[in-house]
Amino acid sequence: MTELPGMDVPALAKFLIDNGIQLVGDLQVELISGGRSNLTFKAFDEKSAWVVRRPPTSGLTPSAHDMAREWSVMSGLQTTDVPVPVTVAFDPEGTALGAPTTVVEFDPGRVIRTREDLESLSDDEIASNTSELVRVLASLHRVDYASVGLGSFGKPDGFVARQVKTWARQWEQVKTRDLPDVEKLRDKLQAAVPESRAASIVHGDYRVDNVILEAGDPGSVAAVVDWELSTLGDPLTDVALMCVYRQPFFDALLGSGAAWTSDRYPSADALAEMYSREADAELSDWNFYIALANFKLGVIGEGISHRARAGSDAGSGAERAAEATHEFMAAGLRAMEGKQ
Repeated sequence: MTELPGMDVPALAKFLIDNGIQLVGDLQVELISGGRSNLTFKAFDEKSAWVVRRPPTSGLTPSAHDMAREWSVMSGLQTTDVPVPVTVAFDPEGTALGAPTTVVEFDPGRVIRTREDLESLSDDEIASNTSELVRVLASLHRVDYASVGLGSFGKPDGFVARQVKTWARQWEQVKTRDLPDVEKLRDKLQAAVPESRAASIVHGDYRVDNVILEAGDPGSVAAVVDWELSTLGDPLTDVALMCVYRQPFFDALLGSGAAWTSDRYPSADALAEMYSREADAELSDWNFYIALANFKLGVIGEGISHRARAGSDAGSGAERAAEATHEFMAAGLRAMEGKQ
């Protein structure tokens, strides 16, 4: 069996059994994705299948791989109309795999990751897919988080100001060189933080490849996944990030031609308008939110390269992800100057 970094199959099997899962035959594990974000595995026996997620094996940033956060929000959303995976078991102390680990039921639906994945879809199907993605995001932002046990999931007061500080601090932890635009954008963001607005659950990483679609219907989301950056905060941070992901240099962070950067999807401005109509929400201080999203992604790109240099298996081209950092920072500065 091929060795999987971050995975101990016998230990995982024991963990599942200890949590009431009756395995049928030998447990097998395959890597689904890993390195850029949390490691994601498919575990299966002769009857059932599960998705197992844990942080990367090296170069961690404090909040970007929070499995307890991911588990809490998925558990809370089980009874809402926001589609999420069915939760199975959580190892908060990392007793099985050496790091906190979540286990959910495997969904056999379809994930659209690359531009090649879009080739089988018609323009009408992509339009339907886009509308559904926006609808689900607006639905998430409407959830009464206190009523689903997530009242203490985050601290919405001062959320945006803390986001600026958090990503500036993470830059200091993962930077591979000095970039003057980082400090310039940080200072402009700190000076322009908007007043707090009504809070919601925010996903923190929302785009097409972080959802599972119904196998035969790209216009229906079966489950929203990758919740490790979720919290309570300003919903416009989610919307802006979804839009900023549309920039072509986001490809460098994923190491491939991302589906979400394809020109077959609507422009960032069109996506923002779609969300505004669906959520009946005004996108005030929009340039600030676009700039903040660019700042965040620039830091994330730097972090991917940092982890690769530290030895994490981040996949092909990971050390070059930081090449996009200056592009994101420059885009953020343009947004702050009203030159999107």
